[in-house]
Amino acid sequence: MAEPLKNMYTENFLQLFGEKVQSAYRPFDTNGFIHQVMDEKWDELELKERIRRISLTLGAFLPSKYEEALDILFAIDEHCSGFPYLFFPDFVEVYGQGEEHWELSMKALERFTSKSSAEFAVRPFLLREPERMMRQMTTWAGQQSEHVRRLASEGCRPRLPWGQALPVFKRDPAPVLAVLELLKADPSLYVRKSVANNLNDIAKDHPDVVIATAQRWKGTHPDTDWIVRHGCRTLIRKSIPEVMAMFGYADETDGAPLVTGASFTTDPAMLKLGDSCELSYALQLREGDPVRVRIEYGIDFVKARGQVSRKLFLLSDKTVPGGTHLTGTRTHRFADLTTRRHYAGAHRIALLVNGQEATSTVVELQL
Repeated sequence: MAEPLKNMYTENFLQLFGEKVQSAYRPFDTNGFIHQVMDEKWDELELKERIRRISLTLGAFLPSKYEEALDILFAIDEHCSGFPYLFFPDFVEVYGQGEEHWELSMKALERFTSKSSAEFAVRPFLLREPERMMRQMTTWAGQQSEHVRRLASEGCRPRLPWGQALPVFKRDPAPVLAVLELLKADPSLYVRKSVANNLNDIAKDHPDVVIATAQRWKGTHPDTDWIVRHGCRTLIRKSIPEVMAMFGYADETDGAPLVTGASFTTDPAMLKLGDSCELSYALQLREGDPVRVRIEYGIDFVKARGQVSRKLFLLSDKTVPGGTHLTGTRTHRFADLTTRRHYAGAHRIALLVNGQEATSTVVELQL
């Protein structure tokens, strides 16, 4: 099992960081800083809590004047690059939200984002002054640095993982889409991934808006087409007919079903928690023109009170000749995860082709 990310903040890391600070600010008390950061509650803190602890403590050991403290961080940030240094933009979030600090804080976020990422730190500014901050995002969308352009998109994602939600943009994504318009053919894959993820976020609250945007963008540029495809992934998983048609997924033609024969088996069919089973499928597609098919299996997981909740798992997504016979296997392990707990009972597993159920099977899970 991979070591938790929070463990990257070791005493040695803090010691080396303290020495960097001290090189620009002689009075910095490295030992006192470490002692205050890693107090008796340190082991209980998760990753974001540790980042915040470092930011808060740093503010206590740097000059109290925000401008002077930032000058010290500016003096060493070239040597503080990578994910562990998320506390640089977090420092701006903690100490730089005053109106008198606005311009300096924007400069700092723009500068620090290329060293780690300011996508979390911009969100309190967006929550407090969304219109003003979106004007800043628009400016960043035109910057030369791909890191800054990515910040323009990533920072305003309505549902950014680990980040504060932005209810104002969940209700009305128009300001976000205006920024994404500026980035829809960005030459950087790093930026395009963010734009696609932002679209996918918006699709969860406003599917019709994203469908209309995708239809308008599709075909304007190869890089834009990539964004559109990845930005519509949640809509594709939901098998929304307009979206499936947009990306060429085959459906029933003149009354002829896409799948003319299907089988689906599990081995074994009786499992205990932690066991694995092998899923095997075979599909016969209709004769005729090549067809694009998305093959998934959906498990109706039994919940605590006996109800079920389906989770989809992708098996294949490709274009094949008409009349193709497709087969495949997949091993699935029924083990508890941080995001899913298993319960005893019959778990129905459906085989789906382009969102339509072709056949199904059942496994019995015993605890």
